Amino acid sequence: MNVISVSNLCKTFKVRQKQPGLINSIKSLFRSEYKEIKAVDDISFDVKKGEVLGLIGPNGAGKSTTIKMLTGLLYPTSGEVHVLGYNPWKERKKLLYKLGVIFGQRSQLWYHLPPSDTFNLIRNIYDIPKETFEERLAYLSEFFDIKNLMNNPVRKLSLGQRMRVEFMASLLHNPEVLFLDEPTIGMDIVVKQNVRNLIKQINQKEGKTIFLTSHDIGDIEKLCKRVIIINYGKIVFDGKLATLIKNYVHSKYIQVKLASPLKALKYDGATIIEQPSKYSVSFELNLKRAKLSDFIDFLTDNLDIVDLNVEDAPLEEIIARIYKEKM
Repeated sequence: MNVISVSNLCKTFKVRQKQPGLINSIKSLFRSEYKEIKAVDDISFDVKKGEVLGLIGPNGAGKSTTIKMLTGLLYPTSGEVHVLGYNPWKERKKLLYKLGVIFGQRSQLWYHLPPSDTFNLIRNIYDIPKETFEERLAYLSEFFDIKNLMNNPVRKLSLGQRMRVEFMASLLHNPEVLFLDEPTIGMDIVVKQNVRNLIKQINQKEGKTIFLTSHDIGDIEKLCKRVIIINYGKIVFDGKLATLIKNYVHSKYIQVKLASPLKALKYDGATIIEQPSKYSVSFELNLKRAKLSDFIDFLTDNLDIVDLNVEDAPLEEIIARIYKEKM
């Protein structure tokens, strides 16, 4: 069963153009010139019930514009969309009762009030019966472990606590689909891990369909089996994450901090790309020539390591490689 169906979706914005200078500013008052920008360019895809789909791409690729059209916040220029059988921009009020939305850069919480006040407001907005609300509130407060935070002002909560409250607020009305737009943006690694675990639990324990947009490939790796990559408003990849990694992720980057100065060493497939000091070094590992686990074993056997971090190739690099092959 398809929960989301998108067919030939396009969104074009008109951007006013003005040449610099006072004279041109005056001219623009009488005759304005506009430039059309295609934020989303003829995309089509489906999302099945219970699926966790990752939509990724660089900044300005069209991710947020897509999610805003799917939730009815923006009208498309052309194309068709159905979410849970509803047309988002024509039947937005009916649809919103079945959706939960979290925008990573926008909070739905009242900053100076405790979460309990926000939750009561949400109960009234969604017309949730009191008994149903209290049952749901008790279940979610235990699920997210925030019973002791209900009466603390939001401004007093840590980032991790605040995100748990954000998720709870989005799930109080028991939506069928959860839209997450950059939910881990600006977070440190520990908070990111906690939020990813929450998303995974929501999907597995409650069976929610989750549509996730992110610029962080780490979010996608931990949560999604299927991924769509969008660039310049066009879909350049739609398939299994395992296929993406196998075909397009050719390198890993390993940063190492040492307790003693670096000594000379060579490893087939590994290249030193940066050495800020004799106590730190960064490697690029070619995954076609070497296995990551074998290289880490080699490092631990030959170096006095204090800290080690492994990162993927930048998302922009992966997208550029895919886009080049599609052209």
